[in-house]
Amino acid sequence: MKAWYFSGTDKRLRYGDDRKIVIGRKHSVKGKIEICGNGLHGSLSILDALQYAPGSVVWQVELSGNIEKGSDKIAARHRKYVGGGIDISETLREFARWAALQVLPLWEAPEVVKEYLKTGNEELRSAAWLASWSTEWSAAWSAAWSAAESAAESAARSAARSAAWSTEWSAAWSTAESTARSAAWSAARSAAWSTEWSAAWSTAESTAESEQEKKLLEMVTKRLEEI
Repeated sequence: MKAWYFSGTDKRLRYGDDRKIVIGRKHSVKGKIEICGNGLHGSLSILDALQYAPGSVVWQVELSGNIEKGSDKIAARHRKYVGGGIDISETLREFARWAALQVLPLWEAPEVVKEYLKTGNEELRSAAWLASWSTEWSAAWSAAWSAAESAAESAARSAARSAAWSTEWSAAWSTAESTARSAAWSAARSAAWSTEWSAAWSTAESTAESEQEKKLLEMVTKRLEEI
């Protein structure tokens, strides 16, 4: 079963295992296979795999042997590393900016935020991050919290802020948690709240996830082809 997996830049297994990850190598574990308990994990969706990323090195893997499937990841007896093995920090930042741009029209973003998201100019990143916080906790924000427009605006700001986050490996985590899922989905959910939210939210959430999965897969595949 083909899947995606992320590791840290040290390219070693975690939780005291410390085995080296190398293309062509297969790792195995003993005992009962149990998600989050015992097994070698991976996800069919690259966006799901990113959610569990301890770092920004992406791997294409094959899972085999005894397998237990969960909603967003799989635990297996064996995991073979068949592709990838590269640090895609810059690709993840690019994806974060793309995700933020999708909800940019939902708030009056400062010009420095717009400029950074559109160009990726690293000299603007710190200023863009600070600007995205500039009015978030204002009295107007608190008063308008329950309004769908304000919730969507918050999601857009969160996306921009995540795209401007500057650390090495947290680019993966902030992209997955704050941008790829929370920000765009919150915007979609906020719009759904103003109508028949339960059905509309489900549709909006699925659409947002599908678009993000497609985009991230496209960007990562292109990067892997450049190796």
